[in-house]
Amino acid sequence: MHSRLRWLVLVMVFVATGLSFLDRQVLSVVILKIQTEFGITDVQYGIVNTGFLVGYAIMFTIAGRLIDGVGSRLGLAASVGLWSVANSLHGVVGNFHQLVGARFLLGLGEGGCFPGAVKTVNEWFKPGEHALANGIAIGGAAIGAVVAPPLTIFLVSGFGWRQAFVIPGLIGIVWVLAWLIIPRQKDTTFNLTPTSAVIPILTLLKNKNALTFILIRFMLDPVVYFVMFWVPKYLGEERHVSFERIGELFWIPFLALGISNIIGGWLSDVLIAKNFSVSRARRTVMGIAAAITITSPFIVMVSTAEIAVALMALFMFAHGFWITNYITSISDVFGNRGTATVVGLSGTAGAISSLIVNPFIGLVVQNFSYGPLWLATGVLYPVAFIIFISIVKTKSA
Repeated sequence: MHSRLRWLVLVMVFVATGLSFLDRQVLSVVILKIQTEFGITDVQYGIVNTGFLVGYAIMFTIAGRLIDGVGSRLGLAASVGLWSVANSLHGVVGNFHQLVGARFLLGLGEGGCFPGAVKTVNEWFKPGEHALANGIAIGGAAIGAVVAPPLTIFLVSGFGWRQAFVIPGLIGIVWVLAWLIIPRQKDTTFNLTPTSAVIPILTLLKNKNALTFILIRFMLDPVVYFVMFWVPKYLGEERHVSFERIGELFWIPFLALGISNIIGGWLSDVLIAKNFSVSRARRTVMGIAAAITITSPFIVMVSTAEIAVALMALFMFAHGFWITNYITSISDVFGNRGTATVVGLSGTAGAISSLIVNPFIGLVVQNFSYGPLWLATGVLYPVAFIIFISIVKTKSA
């Protein structure tokens, strides 16, 4: 029973992370219509994204800490419920300031998603299965991003842009009800520890491994948010791609991400089964990822939008390898006593970095071009990899 149930739980987490990225991606697809209706500038769009990231930054650490204490069942239910309501509220906003507020609430809710997902894997799967299970769990996010453009365009075309927010929000509420019906099965889950065994947060903030994980997310998250929030505008404004054609193209990089999330986790576990140390397996896959990202600056140089999207897909494929093994490395180091907290702290750092950088992205786009931004995507991952292999020590076996 437990063996079958844990795969049902993993599928539910896959759906939850999928909903998280679907919900946050809707705005990037419909922003051109909202800009026209509300008169929002590129800089204001950066501020709207910052509203999401402020909420995300606040809640990521808080949610990670709470989920380490109360467990994934209640933690994920609260998180998905809050962001689903917030997403639906986007459908009733009437101006720029209300949009910022709705975006902030969405960020608050989504802050608990990935700490909850990783915590669930720790609770339900054996350590030797963590990389693949994490790859599947977080791979749902990419599939949500794949579904978002065509689904959003379908909803906008049939019902208007407001319903493109409301309908996914209602689906999230249904998910919460289904999640709470699943039996707890706490007596048979793996790696459960009492709340008193959770590593104190001040201890984590003094730990060099934890600080390195936090630094890496601080460096890299703005890159991912750039792809999520700005690529539709890049395709429309710089590549002159139609609204409908954006929907046909923008899902492709995220499909590559979802596939590589799973392959990256599987490959890491396979290397360990072939007598690689845990550390060497994680580093091998992350090193491959960092090398692939060097191709990203060529995105602005290629002749067609289709080739540019193919290079974006290659970058996101690399990111999938990276993020699965990055998150699993946190689990390797901190186990069930601190994984959700460290994921939360690192997510907060990434959100803070992104909310600082996002308005500057608007300024760069408005006053210069997208070139410097794509150049950054090709530089930051190799630098982060050097930092990772220089400092982080995972288990050797």
